[in-house]
Amino acid sequence: MTDSTIVERSSGRVRVPRRGAAAFLLFVVLVVTAANSVACVRTGHVGVVTLFGRVTGQTMGEGIHLVNPVARVHQLNIKTQEVKERALVPSKEGLMMDLEASVLYHLDPAQAADVFQKVGESYADVLLIPNFRSSMRSVTASNTASALYSDSREAIARQILDELRGSVQPRGILMENVLLRDLQLPETLKQAIEAKQQAQQEAQRMEFVLQKEKQEAERKRAEAAGIKDFQDIVSQGISDKLLQWKGIEATIELARSPNSKVIVLGNPKTGLPLIYATDK
Repeated sequence: MTDSTIVERSSGRVRVPRRGAAAFLLFVVLVVTAANSVACVRTGHVGVVTLFGRVTGQTMGEGIHLVNPVARVHQLNIKTQEVKERALVPSKEGLMMDLEASVLYHLDPAQAADVFQKVGESYADVLLIPNFRSSMRSVTASNTASALYSDSREAIARQILDELRGSVQPRGILMENVLLRDLQLPETLKQAIEAKQQAQQEAQRMEFVLQKEKQEAERKRAEAAGIKDFQDIVSQGISDKLLQWKGIEATIELARSPNSKVIVLGNPKTGLPLIYATDK
């Protein structure tokens, strides 16, 4: 048994040459090594390379890469993601409101290795969500309940976004947008705010009507003044001789017209001829 080894099986003993076993073992090692030397990073992810449990700082983009066979590639999502939060938040008056908001974010590929090393793969739970809740409460506490219920909601959402960009974005999580989805106020406060908004809208409508009436009055005064000025000019600047001359010009034009007419000379009042059309 110097050139062979014995492999136990249920059906008996089979002799396998040692050289064949060594070649087979070498083949298996080569296959495993080759398989571990290739890494495929999925679309929308970035690969973070670790070697013996240590983050190397190397990152890989999408696609197939050759890597150290003993290294590991951890894939982190860099696509836009959304976190929704619903919490009781205070207003400037000290009222508690039920606010639902969401934040859109994505991981910065350039800082993926640092985030993986210092925070881990659950960076949203560890870093983003707690800061998001804190920003929601701090911003609403500096605004009135009526502001949260009105068109100022977009400005409040921008304030929350700015706070997150100051606290979370330097850590490698890029903020895209904050959306205030739903706000539940106490019913009595909600009715009071709606009544105030209706009163403001009615006041704005009446102001518009008054402004329109004022403009119409100004227009009528200007029109009346224009008519008066025209009448003054006409009464002062048009003489009888000018009117007679214009009458002569009109008579000449009518006489040249191809339509049938009868011209009677010697109008005793103006001296202008009288013209009668015969085609009527």
